[in-house]
Amino acid sequence: MTDMSTKPDPKDTTGHEWDGIQELNNPLPKWWLYTFYVTVVFAIVWSVLYPSVPGFRSYFGGTLGYTQRDAVAQNLKQAADAQAVYRDRIKALGVQDVKANDELYRFAIAGGRVLFAENCAGCHQSGGVGTKGYPSLADDDWLWGGSLADIERTIRYGIRSGHDEARQSQMPRFLADGLLPAKDVEAVADYVLTLSGREPGNAANVARGKALFADNCVACHGDAGKGNRELGAPNLTDKVWIYGGDRTSIAHSIAQSRNGVMPAWTGRLDEATIKMLAVYVHSLGGGE
Repeated sequence: MTDMSTKPDPKDTTGHEWDGIQELNNPLPKWWLYTFYVTVVFAIVWSVLYPSVPGFRSYFGGTLGYTQRDAVAQNLKQAADAQAVYRDRIKALGVQDVKANDELYRFAIAGGRVLFAENCAGCHQSGGVGTKGYPSLADDDWLWGGSLADIERTIRYGIRSGHDEARQSQMPRFLADGLLPAKDVEAVADYVLTLSGREPGNAANVARGKALFADNCVACHGDAGKGNRELGAPNLTDKVWIYGGDRTSIAHSIAQSRNGVMPAWTGRLDEATIKMLAVYVHSLGGGE
């Protein structure tokens, strides 16, 4: 019977022993060691050739003088130079002429999609579908008009943006400013619901709400509630609502008003970019 308590041959250990436990000497395979040595040499060579060791204020730039920043800058310059031919032509033309030119139109749509994602999708969502408080740009319902010229002007100067040429509209805060009491605001809301063929919350309010609407609202929204694009007054007879079309939301709009702001992009974006955005937004499906 083999004696299991026999200690290993001292030649097969490192000589380290603790509490009767000895550390065996099992060297790594040669191929593993050689591979490790190669990676060490490679890392040293790479650190000498390329930017590597950081310092307090800068870093070792490498003997080749290569930086990824320079490479990216060069790539961006090449891309900008390639686009400049088209962008310069778009800058010199009106948006209608850009649309009429197949080559420029395709370039404007492709570039406009990227520009929209960078500058507009944060509010109007991807594809311009809109969300509460921000209008959809993909339907045919426009506060200020959906022609190419109308869209370009809105992008260029904004809405209530503070620019001298901005689109301006101001709906009164009928409850907050003491123009109507709460019960009259509710009556107008009930009547407005009927304009789009929906049931009012309180049918008894409709007749009074109609009279109040005639006295306070038709100047902007029209006798039939169809709206007025020159004033940015929305059509109340459809079922397209920026802030919600339920009775509570409508009453809130009447009581407190809604005065959303779109920034003026002139001065922030160049001429070609503004025109490309106008062409792209017009193509989303709601352009006139």
